[in-house]
Amino acid sequence: MSLPRPVTDALDTALDKVVLAGYSSIGPALRRRWWPADPPAGALAGKHVLVTGASRGIGLAAAADLARLGASVHLLGRDQSRLDEAAAGIRVSVPNADVVPETCDVSDLEAVRAYAARTLETVPEIHALIHNAGVMPETRSESPQGIELTLATHVVGPLLLTELLRPALAAADGSRVLVMSSGGMYSAPLLDSWAHDLQHREGTYRGIRAYARTKRLQVLLAERLATRLADDGVVVHSMHPGWASTEGVAESMAGFNRVMRPILRDARSGADTLVWLTAAPEAASSTGLFWCDRRARSTTYLPWTKADPRLERQVWDSLAAMAGIDHAPA
Repeated sequence: MSLPRPVTDALDTALDKVVLAGYSSIGPALRRRWWPADPPAGALAGKHVLVTGASRGIGLAAAADLARLGASVHLLGRDQSRLDEAAAGIRVSVPNADVVPETCDVSDLEAVRAYAARTLETVPEIHALIHNAGVMPETRSESPQGIELTLATHVVGPLLLTELLRPALAAADGSRVLVMSSGGMYSAPLLDSWAHDLQHREGTYRGIRAYARTKRLQVLLAERLATRLADDGVVVHSMHPGWASTEGVAESMAGFNRVMRPILRDARSGADTLVWLTAAPEAASSTGLFWCDRRARSTTYLPWTKADPRLERQVWDSLAAMAGIDHAPA
């Protein structure tokens, strides 16, 4: 017997606020009893989907499930040999999968420009561009263009890649841009105290804080891109995967991974909402929202911590300038 909608809404919200339950494997185990239906078989047949950071973890899991839905999946990453290995693995688990491993370091703006130019020559329509690539360096480093690495990888590179691939996104019916953020962004509200130093040139650099800040900026990125691409008919959403056990988490957050591993989601569970947002018709009925477990979530944990629109505009202008993007939306 299914529960009434008001009851499931209340349970879902409670899980979201009780972080341990909502973010762990407990969340999807309960929520799948009432969340929206899976996309139909073949939902992405003949459609091109680009996934950055696709050689392992959530990106690889998402790519495999997108291939199962019939998509032609472009695996983007920095290491061609790892991408080739990932593609081979998908072909084993998904017979007749159409996967294309392609080197592109999204932190390097020149590499982004070169990749976008090649892609526009061969892929006239892109159904989905998924920004999943992530890094969490222990010490401050910079991209070839002198942009702090987490900022370049999570925000500036994705912004430029989206802008350059805009013609192919606009040409596809029901296309979407999806940004993989993190629940950690809730710990990094947009404040004057750090927004003026987006590149972390001042004070002590802490990788986990830089990561959380750029994950907050990714939410802003999705909101602004939703406005920017609306006239092109492109839907934009951001999301967080909950707590998932991946190689990246094990390497960057070893203590957390060791203690929480028994209740962490696997990579496929972490990728579930990403795949659903890519393929489900319901995901195209809105834009600019932040999701987890197939449901839109608040972008602030407490209602009185909403960002200042003036500050958001200031930060967006800075990001657009770094990417070389003109006419940033208001």
